[in-house]
Amino acid sequence: MSTPGIIHLEQRYPHPPSAVWRALTDPELHARWWAAGDVRPVVGHRFTLDMGQFGKQPCEVIAVEPERLFSYRFATGSPDTTITWRLSAEAGGTRLSLTHEGFDLDSPMGRAAWEGMKGGWPAVLERLGSALGA
Repeated sequence: MSTPGIIHLEQRYPHPPSAVWRALTDPELHARWWAAGDVRPVVGHRFTLDMGQFGKQPCEVIAVEPERLFSYRFATGSPDTTITWRLSAEAGGTRLSLTHEGFDLDSPMGRAAWEGMKGGWPAVLERLGSALGA
């Protein structure tokens, strides 16, 4: 297997880490900017995200540091990747780092998922910004 595909993006929001954290971990807010699901910042919590045409994707929380780090396995089983959100306070706001990793680029499905998510994440981060401003 070659090196797994990794997507890494950063976005700055003019909101405190507590507001960004809430958008990442509150199911109602999460549904506004990305996908509906019973997301909770509790290690071991299993939930599904309703990805519309891509179906319901099973997830499991693997790491939590309130207002600093939230990581979960995404689409467990297939393609079985990991999404990690890191929050850093900055003057007047928050820098949010997203790392989505573990795509098997040797697999046609893994490569297609990587290409699709690589192109889709910037719009998702824009919607998150819009949800924070609401």
